Amino acid sequence: MNSGSAIYVGSVMHRRLVPKLHRFRYRGFWILFDLAELERLPSLLSHNRFNLFSLLDRDHGDGSAQPLRDQVAVQLCSAGISWTGGRIRLLCMPRSLGHCFNPISIYFCDHADGSPAAIVYQVHNTFGERHSYVLPARGQGRQFQACDKAFYVSPFMDMALRYEFAVNQPADSLAVAIRLRQHGATLLVAALAGERRVLSNAALLRLFLSIPAQTLTTVGAIHWQALRLWLKRLKVRRHVPIGSA
Repeated sequence: MNSGSAIYVGSVMHRRLVPKLHRFRYRGFWILFDLAELERLPSLLSHNRFNLFSLLDRDHGDGSAQPLRDQVAVQLCSAGISWTGGRIRLLCMPRSLGHCFNPISIYFCDHADGSPAAIVYQVHNTFGERHSYVLPARGQGRQFQACDKAFYVSPFMDMALRYEFAVNQPADSLAVAIRLRQHGATLLVAALAGERRVLSNAALLRLFLSIPAQTLTTVGAIHWQALRLWLKRLKVRRHVPIGSA
């Protein structure tokens, strides 16, 4: 059992408001990994090797073999955030039987005294690209943060948009809300919510049987929802690769 890590079981919801209404909700689960305690994972969950569930460093961060905690420390420094070396916890879906896809991975970064230092939102798209938004924490408790969109995700969304995040620190429950806004109007709301469970082999096995192949079905769900939006005749924006003008 890993005292700093946990499972969160709940659901993810998207609600598009314009130009046409579109909503969906799926059950899901996420694991909160304390990046300083990855050697203490249950036997059905491995770090950097194949298992029923696993966390591979290359699935996150910059895709290299450099430890994720070190990568995040560099990101915080580059963003001008004075971090005092506290714990960093990663919330994500684990690999399941070797397959992984995370639309978003969230790093909760604390100072050495336990107070929030920053949150890093790493967004992945289906083109194999990823981008991190590094935002400083503002006081204790629920965090309200915002930044301009800088990364292509959906073919049905413009680039000139703004994200607004509302996130509570992981405890007995977890809630993440994201609003996508343009000229002051809300275009889309996405939310992730879950209840904390002990990270154990028994819990992992139950989740594998009740929500099988979660990351694989996530990719399928993304394409299914894209088809539904296309059938609603939403305008398609071309893919803008990272580094393109």
